[in-house]
Amino acid sequence: MNKNYLPKIKTERLLLRELKQSDWEVISYLRSDQIVNKFVKRPSAETKEKALAFISKISDGIKKQNIYYWSISEKSNPEMVGSICLWNFSKDKKTAEIGYDLNPKFQQKGIMNEALKSVLEFGFENLKLEVIEAFTHKENASSKKLLERNKFKLIRGRKDEDNKDNIIYEIKKGSS
Repeated sequence: MNKNYLPKIKTERLLLRELKQSDWEVISYLRSDQIVNKFVKRPSAETKEKALAFISKISDGIKKQNIYYWSISEKSNPEMVGSICLWNFSKDKKTAEIGYDLNPKFQQKGIMNEALKSVLEFGFENLKLEVIEAFTHKENASSKKLLERNKFKLIRGRKDEDNKDNIIYEIKKGSS
């Protein structure tokens, strides 16, 4: 695979594409809004400079193939509504973590379910991953429901050393 290549992914309703500098306002919102980040511990991007620095960091990670990060938009409207990524790859590149966020105005419409299915397929088929993990807050009912609907299984007893409030799910190739 070309080192600078992040494929666009099209689903029935969605376009998953590379993040652009013009997405900075949405990135700033998604990474700084209290509702979006209720269950997430991560650096905010409340300024244009911080949002652009985040976009630059993501672009560098894509070039190094350390992260696959897509902006999610509806085919009928190019504005970014959320993001989904594969990152935190194991040394042998057989396991990765999936992460996602979505503007609350677009939640409960099946958007993340559709995006998740397409990224799982990409991870297992194109990247030849064997396991995809998801770290989510123990009280994030929507995220847990999304993962369970997509055949992720809770890994009992495993702890997230960086966030004691997280629980960890996984899905193995062939389970989806």
